[in-house]
Amino acid sequence: MNAFFEAISERQEAVNSLLCVGLDPELQRLPDSYQLTDRPIWEFCKDVIEVTRDVVCCYKPQFAHFAAADALEDLKDIIALLKAEGLPVILDAKRGDVSSTSHYYAREAFDVYEADAVTVNPYLGGDSITPFLERENKGVILLCRTSNPGGSDVQNKMLAQGGELYEHIARLAAGD
Repeated sequence: MNAFFEAISERQEAVNSLLCVGLDPELQRLPDSYQLTDRPIWEFCKDVIEVTRDVVCCYKPQFAHFAAADALEDLKDIIALLKAEGLPVILDAKRGDVSSTSHYYAREAFDVYEADAVTVNPYLGGDSITPFLERENKGVILLCRTSNPGGSDVQNKMLAQGGELYEHIARLAAGD
């Protein structure tokens, strides 16, 4: 078991919880009290962490929410805060591209943002996820079936050899 999955297991046992808190801040939806601060996203996420840290096994900041709000420094600071408190971090970035670009996405997630794990879209094939998997002590969370209604347009398609596409992706990820 690698360091990320060991940390998640230890945290789950310590707090007796499987809860992962997503940090998906939408600036326009934050209460006015946060809007008036210099760093509304930072302040909001910091408060969410404060009131949830005793009952969660990890946090999952959503990259696009921070990027669209020009709050990538807030993202870095939030991840640093979580890591300083020993809380595992999954960067919800849903990365996946040709191998050379995925190499840079892996560097971004693990070296720039110092995430413990990252969500990856495997639908471009095995070479698109290899750069993430090369980080032996990091976690890689592969998308097999997403929760959005339109996901079934592709993910629930039946394959000629039987089963649905998302099931095939899960079997590949499991090494079957």
